[in-house]
Amino acid sequence: MPTVPIVPTVDEVVEVTASDGLPLNLVHPRREQPPTRGPVILVHGAGVNGNVFRPPTRRTLVDVLLDAGHDVWLANWRASIDLPPTDWTLDQAAVHDHPALVKAVLELTGRDSCQAVVHCQGSTSFMMSAAAGLVPEVTTVVANAVALHPVIPRWSRFKISRLAPPVSLVLDGIDPRWGDGAPRLVEAALVRVVQTFHHECDNAVCHMVSFTYGAGFPALWRHENLNSDTHAWVRTEFGRVPMTFFAQMARCVAAGTLVSVDGFAELPAVFGVEPPTTSTRFVFLRGLRNRCFLPESMRRTYAYFQEHQPGRHRQYALRDYSHLDVFMGRRAAVDVFPIIARELEESA
Repeated sequence: MPTVPIVPTVDEVVEVTASDGLPLNLVHPRREQPPTRGPVILVHGAGVNGNVFRPPTRRTLVDVLLDAGHDVWLANWRASIDLPPTDWTLDQAAVHDHPALVKAVLELTGRDSCQAVVHCQGSTSFMMSAAAGLVPEVTTVVANAVALHPVIPRWSRFKISRLAPPVSLVLDGIDPRWGDGAPRLVEAALVRVVQTFHHECDNAVCHMVSFTYGAGFPALWRHENLNSDTHAWVRTEFGRVPMTFFAQMARCVAAGTLVSVDGFAELPAVFGVEPPTTSTRFVFLRGLRNRCFLPESMRRTYAYFQEHQPGRHRQYALRDYSHLDVFMGRRAAVDVFPIIARELEESA
């Protein structure tokens, strides 16, 4: 990997209020040299925060985009572990969070449009916003892992449909950090069960992440793709995910496409069925080794858009990548980030 100078950045945190009153925020990494391109919003997945795009690797996606002159904004929506915990749904994020965060970025930058890079449940909820016409200012979305059509491994289907409902009677959420210290006997018992089956590394939080989100050993990354610092860093970068999310995702998986659960008039009941009405251009990334959402997830969403808007959108199959190592991998700056930067530049 060629050596690239590390340029210092300073974070500015901007408080934002969702349309239902919940606190959100934007983290704005800034350099002395002002950006030469428009804003790009990075949207994290469930139970993490905007730092998922800034792991302890030499060059992160944030570095690459700043180097290219983009104005980068890390959006902490209601699933962020930096915010007060809430029993959220994808519908709430789609209606209340993403439009408010996009509006805030445009007001702060004085721009009339922006682009976005979205991951996992940040992707599903943002796709709901886009498909419903709630973020028309977003011209390009680069989406990783899953979009409109969630397809998960067989073991994950069993967990989310059979295990999650009884678990929700005693727990209101699951927190991978229990691997390093469970608060009560019931959480400690769950950790012991998980530890019985996971022996792939000595990181108990890594084990709990795999149990919570997928069916692999591990589920969200390939160990060989992470450097040792990143593998240790994940101990502090995951937090609570509410059972309300798992209940909605179980319905989506059963339907084969995203479905609304809260009855918001702004959202269709089912996504990915009627022809798309959004003019946003989408780029779909799918790690072929993903054991959280199978690669078929993105293939189906791309096929849906290709059927209705042929030639407008793109997909990339990442042969040696899983789920989060697309952003956290030791070689992601060589294998993945140039694709993202190129697509954002081309769309702009």
